[in-house]
Amino acid sequence: MSAIRVTQLDGKLPNLALMRLAAWHRARGDEIHFYRGDRGAERHLGEPQYARVYGSAIFKFSAPVVGKFREQFPDAIVGGTGTDSALTVEQIAGDTAEQPDYAAAPPGFTASIGFTQRGCRLKCKFCVVPGKEGKPSVANTIHDIWRGEPWPKHIHLLDNDFFGQPREAWEARIAEIQIGGFKVCFNQGLNVRLIDEAAAQALASIEYRDDGFKRRRLYTAWDNLKDEKVFFRGVDTLEVSGIPPSHLMAYMLVGFDPAETWERIFHRFDRMVERGIRPYPMVYDQRRLDLKRFQRWVVTGLYRAVPFSEYDASKRASVPGQTLLPGIAP
Repeated sequence: MSAIRVTQLDGKLPNLALMRLAAWHRARGDEIHFYRGDRGAERHLGEPQYARVYGSAIFKFSAPVVGKFREQFPDAIVGGTGTDSALTVEQIAGDTAEQPDYAAAPPGFTASIGFTQRGCRLKCKFCVVPGKEGKPSVANTIHDIWRGEPWPKHIHLLDNDFFGQPREAWEARIAEIQIGGFKVCFNQGLNVRLIDEAAAQALASIEYRDDGFKRRRLYTAWDNLKDEKVFFRGVDTLEVSGIPPSHLMAYMLVGFDPAETWERIFHRFDRMVERGIRPYPMVYDQRRLDLKRFQRWVVTGLYRAVPFSEYDASKRASVPGQTLLPGIAP
């Protein structure tokens, strides 16, 4: 039996690639040691001599943590979209069919996680999915992903283009969700620009939820101003099918387009707020403190209470009888 270190360097959800590697090693009798986050990048007193060390990061801004991890474990195998590595689980373990090892999940995580499809129909310049996964292809069924009783029928789908797989495949997955009584979070978002009536009606027929499985929510994106017409055409298609704009959270990429201005950013933001959509800015250039300030103003919901021109993320104001609100300058 060998000691194996598995390290998730960032991300809120369990890292599926590391979970699969852990399952592969455990099936071979190895002892798995799990670590997470910034502290997980450090070697701790009393750790054994490992036969193999794995690390994974999904965000580019985690580069300092990845660097620290590599200093601590020079022989580590490091991968993920947040690194410069193109290494895959299949290259290490082959086309393994083991279920993910949920011992690697954070405490209290009771959902199941996986893909029904891989790849994407689009080729956005800022996205790594088309290069890594290619065109859409079928992966797993909902029952393949669910870890079974006694776990709740809560499914985190990591699909990048659920409706990009063949229609007969996504229709079968929708039927599984309906008949099985599953609640599904389309965690990576849906391509609202490509939503047609059939897809909208399919979504309206199932229990879609946010990542906490509490609220009705679908995730999507509006990254380019030029997509305004097609974006809202998709929003309208969803609304006609019974999915109101208030159920949508839209990621809005900021800091990527060289021609971007604050006027263009606020045009997208204001248009979504007017329709009841919840915007979520995604800052491409982490050096842009002004954009990170804008992101915080939006994601905290303080845009409903204070104009951006008056927002100060470093200050807090007390409102009698209410919780302290971060970011409102006194």
